[in-house]
Amino acid sequence: MLYQVKMFQCHLLFLLVLGIQTADLSGKMFTFPEETDTANVRLIPSKVELSAVTVCLRSFTDLSRGHTLFSLATPSSYNGFVIYKSPTIDAIDLDIDNKMVQFSGQEYKQNMWHSLCSTWDSQSGLSQLWLDGKPSSKKYIGGQNIREPFIILGQEQDSRGGGFDVKQSFIGMIADVHMWDYVLTHCEIQQYTNDLSFTPGNALNWKALEFQTTGRALIEEKLRICF
Repeated sequence: MLYQVKMFQCHLLFLLVLGIQTADLSGKMFTFPEETDTANVRLIPSKVELSAVTVCLRSFTDLSRGHTLFSLATPSSYNGFVIYKSPTIDAIDLDIDNKMVQFSGQEYKQNMWHSLCSTWDSQSGLSQLWLDGKPSSKKYIGGQNIREPFIILGQEQDSRGGGFDVKQSFIGMIADVHMWDYVLTHCEIQQYTNDLSFTPGNALNWKALEFQTTGRALIEEKLRICF
């Protein structure tokens, strides 16, 4: 028992030295207020290998250029799982293991909150996008198990943990980031989209998030409608 306590204390000290913190971010958001190739938030997942993925998040931006909403790299693939808003006005790209599929017909408008979920399963190779509760067509992208994921918000990784390009950076707000190691059902995604009771992510959980901020990436109260 004493050994376990000491190991836990050492782990906490290690995280403190790295500037990594764990917090319940309910009602909060990450704000990225400027175009930069440095500011980012690293998210530390609880899983080291993923054979399937669902990522859900909410975003708000006035960007019209391309920008990255979620960047996961591995030692062998800098585009391990990347959600990228294409410069094409109605398209969102999903990259898995350095392969890309594009989902067109997406009403991703500026200056409003959007709920976005992406799913992928290595066994079937199928991927799908959900924007504000509306599903895309399923598309084949293939891929293999994701190992040693390194996750960044605010930038796109062109090398694991780096290689940032200012013109792919995100400006705006991101909140409610969850990741599961399985594909959520239609009803589960609808519950997330409508901000109803849902099972938090078992790989990333916004209510118990382990993360590290770099540069001007701020934690603020989430914007809410006032009555």
